Amino acid sequence: MELFDLSSQTDTRIERAVLVQLNIGGKRNTQDADEFIELVRSAGAETTALIQGTRHTPSAKFFAGKGKAEEIKQAVIAHDADVVIFNHSLSPAQERNLEQLCECRVLDRTSLILDIFAQRARSHEGKLQVELAQLKHMSTRLIRGWTHLERQKGGIGMRGPGETQLETDRRLLNIRIKQIKKRLEKVGNQREQGRQSRQKAEIPTVSLVGYTNAGKSTLFNRITAAEVYVADQLFATLDPTLRRVELSNQQSIILVDTVGFIRDLPHDLVEAFKATLQETAEADLILHVIDSNDEQRDMYRQQVNDVIHMLGAKDVPQIEVMNKIDLSEHSMRVDPAHAGTPPRVWLSAHSGEGVAELLDFLGNNFAVNIFSGVLTLAPSHARLRAKLYADEAILNESSSEKGEYLLEVKIHQRRLESLLRDENLELEDIMVLAE
Repeated sequence: MELFDLSSQTDTRIERAVLVQLNIGGKRNTQDADEFIELVRSAGAETTALIQGTRHTPSAKFFAGKGKAEEIKQAVIAHDADVVIFNHSLSPAQERNLEQLCECRVLDRTSLILDIFAQRARSHEGKLQVELAQLKHMSTRLIRGWTHLERQKGGIGMRGPGETQLETDRRLLNIRIKQIKKRLEKVGNQREQGRQSRQKAEIPTVSLVGYTNAGKSTLFNRITAAEVYVADQLFATLDPTLRRVELSNQQSIILVDTVGFIRDLPHDLVEAFKATLQETAEADLILHVIDSNDEQRDMYRQQVNDVIHMLGAKDVPQIEVMNKIDLSEHSMRVDPAHAGTPPRVWLSAHSGEGVAELLDFLGNNFAVNIFSGVLTLAPSHARLRAKLYADEAILNESSSEKGEYLLEVKIHQRRLESLLRDENLELEDIMVLAE
């Protein structure tokens, strides 16, 4: 028996969906419903009805109460819906009970997000990561697809001991999960080698993060002149992209565009994308892109910071990029750090207004890593002088009365330290102190 191919479903018919969002504990949030509808649209489904309600606690059987579950069933019949989607996490039993009641597929928020990721994955690594998350999620729900086959195989030629269909599929799932983990481990090792190479080259890494659809990829394209896919939909970018960017002060950075974050991002998804998200955890600086035109920006900021903490990157310095000022009343400006709040740069990635100021700010941010001064080198250190010329680090040169080289240099601190180690020199021994 072959395991299901999770990435090759090509049904292009638009599915009709009945959406369900319950306000547990009596808290109503219109924006949550708007985001939910946008998620369903991004998945390619048509919303035919949105059923809302309030409960103090979820029902063990249907998540919703009995009366609300009947309302969902009637909505499915009235709209000839193909699927019911909950904006909540459902247990396997709740999904199964709802499917039996509504006689159609039932998905929860996690399954919905996984489906969107499956559609967006383009690279081999991205597809593996999504499939791993889907298989882990599916393994807890495997029984629902085989309730009619949950018996020992029987019939002519089939009698005797053997696995049930469910046991067979569970075993195949576990085999496939192990295979994907092994492949992703190799990808993770390759990414780690790439990070180590960048560290040896002493090029800082800047990671773009933000709530999904905040404009990260638009900003990435504006800065790097790349052609990363951009669309007004959730999770338009899934596969990470790295580009080298030249700044002022002889600075270079590696800019990384990452997948957008979202509220209640499935844990299996975070775990599956660990190798990708590690770029953020090990970055020298995080550019947190925020939609300045969104009324929910403060909540979204907190949601992104929660994921950053989950990744172990809470101590990485941040600059908040307040994007989309062309759609708001805000103007371009730079706000310095204040009272625990990181510095902010207000800009429009779409129009380009403020992007130059952001690059200048980044250059100044890394300028503390730049050595600027005069070095005195003996003729025997001509090789070091040649390397400094090769790095275009020498601004001016003269000679001392002793015939030494007097070099006015401007160079990355770590690069200079590396060159001096190669020559067994100490900076304080060759640096000319200002009078």
